[in-house]
Amino acid sequence: MSIIKKLDKFILNKFLLTFAAAFMISLFVFMMQFTWRYVDELIGKGLSLDILVQFFWYMGLSLVPTALPLAVLLASLITFGNMGEQLELLAMKAAGVPLIRIMRPILVVACMLCGVSFYFQNHASPKAQIEMNTLLFSMKQSSPAVEIPEGMFYSGVPNVNLYVQKKNAETGMLYQVIIYKTDQGFDRAQIVLADSGRMEVTADKMHLKLDLWNGEQFENLQAQNISSLQSGVPYDRETFDYKQFIIDFDSNFSMMDQQLLTNMPQSKNMLQIEQSVDSVSHRMDSVGGDYYRDTRRTHINLPRLAKNDSIRLKKELSKPIPAFDSLVAALPTGRHNSAVQVASNKVKSLAVDLEWKSAVTTEGDRFIRRHWIEWHQKITLSLACIFFFLVGAPLGAIIRKGGLGMPTVVSVLIFIFYYIVNTSGMKLARDGSWSIVFGMWISSAILLPFGVFITYKANKDSVVFNLEAYTSRLRRMFGLRSRRHIFRKEVIIDDPCYDTLPERLCALRDECRAYNAEHRLYLAPNYFHVFFRYRPDHRIEEISERMEALIEELSNSRDSMILRETSQLPIIFTQAHTTPLNGRRRNIVAGIVFPVGLILWLRIWRFRLRLFTDLKQIVKSCDNLRNFIAKFTGVRN
Repeated sequence: MSIIKKLDKFILNKFLLTFAAAFMISLFVFMMQFTWRYVDELIGKGLSLDILVQFFWYMGLSLVPTALPLAVLLASLITFGNMGEQLELLAMKAAGVPLIRIMRPILVVACMLCGVSFYFQNHASPKAQIEMNTLLFSMKQSSPAVEIPEGMFYSGVPNVNLYVQKKNAETGMLYQVIIYKTDQGFDRAQIVLADSGRMEVTADKMHLKLDLWNGEQFENLQAQNISSLQSGVPYDRETFDYKQFIIDFDSNFSMMDQQLLTNMPQSKNMLQIEQSVDSVSHRMDSVGGDYYRDTRRTHINLPRLAKNDSIRLKKELSKPIPAFDSLVAALPTGRHNSAVQVASNKVKSLAVDLEWKSAVTTEGDRFIRRHWIEWHQKITLSLACIFFFLVGAPLGAIIRKGGLGMPTVVSVLIFIFYYIVNTSGMKLARDGSWSIVFGMWISSAILLPFGVFITYKANKDSVVFNLEAYTSRLRRMFGLRSRRHIFRKEVIIDDPCYDTLPERLCALRDECRAYNAEHRLYLAPNYFHVFFRYRPDHRIEEISERMEALIEELSNSRDSMILRETSQLPIIFTQAHTTPLNGRRRNIVAGIVFPVGLILWLRIWRFRLRLFTDLKQIVKSCDNLRNFIAKFTGVRN
């Protein structure tokens, strides 16, 4: 029997193609976001194509673990959204296949992608991080390409400011050139004016050769003494037909030493991180012990006492000690000032010493936290592939929208929420505000229960994103209600019994008046009776049932005035004015807890006042309906 069923092949065929496209899109977005962060530092450096290809290649390798979870989320949303929109999920469920069985082949793929992500982070990504950061730092340190603009000073060449009024791109000629050189110091600054010139890089790319024609050179003469300042010759002037300048300018791209970046936590696998943490922890323990002994010996200086000395010291300390102020007053002025100065200097020296030692230990602690954060991130980022699948697949089955519209919006919002929580936890763990385990796993602790809950609801075909159900619950919670809207029916099978309706309306009116007079709903309810002696109000339930029966019959009327007045009858909440919660124990607990009981008590009073107003409205509508029925039956007869 084949392990992979036809159903599995069908589902995998839909998912894998979508996942490949989603992964390329996610990786491209992350690469562009990373490039945009450093575009100002990398642009205009004249980098060759092979250097840029290497940079983007290693960047892509290092961003694969970040792009995989988003690709899994987006692909699962689109796949299950398409199957739901095309009624394929409905057909599978009708055939007796549960959603968990439909998700199983893609779940296996998500577990495999989890392993791929872990491999990249633990083996491929450290090497890629070293290569990418080496190229990045080398690019930052590389000299920019010489691109001289027109009509403004250019300072891209070290120790030289160059102004060109006009240039010819085809011949490379520069016209109306002004050069301000400070390579020999500001005291020997040189100003060169020329009608035309040409600049090119030497063959070894270590110098710039600048040829100038028809110009003048001015050079400041460094003043040696006062007499030279009064000599009347502040500068040297030279007129030339042709002159050549050689300017130091290293335009070669040189790679920095990779060994300088091997100590970054991103450039290590999990085993190397553990070894680095162990070595640094051992070194910091020995440094901390040395600091403690040095501080105790240098600043505290408490010698050990022999047994006889300690007994004698104890006897001396048991004697009454004069007040400290009297001891200070007894000291001579010179000795007092000297003692204060010595104590102040000693405290300052101790503070500086402890501050320096604290900086050393803090740096070691930060080094350890950064390594442990990277260690945990290799696991959490890999497991995110599975967690995002558990969120994306049931959401797609619930939303039932395919394509790149709704799934893309939902997946981006979920990923942004995950990224914010993960980044915030990581920063708090790195700063030492949270424990490393809590800070690095809080995003997974939020994502996994949500994914399991959504999967369970989707498998049971529960209503999760039904806006009307949540709106109805909120309206009931806050006591909001909608108005009746009764319209004339096109087809009426049974007309209302107009002969008995006035009598029934009169009975309902009298019952409402009697209820209002008996219960006095406008007064505040008894707190003790509300929470501890609750009794259901069956009478108001009977009033509501009688009113709804009348409304059902009156809705078959053909008279617009009767229908309009019937719409004025309110919708009554039959229990909101008697008890806040369902169940005797819940009401007792709510009444004991403050201020929950007070808030619920005020809510019940509000519902009593509204019921008082509703009953008055029922009385008024009953009288109006009786009059309208009398007119309608009289006109009809």
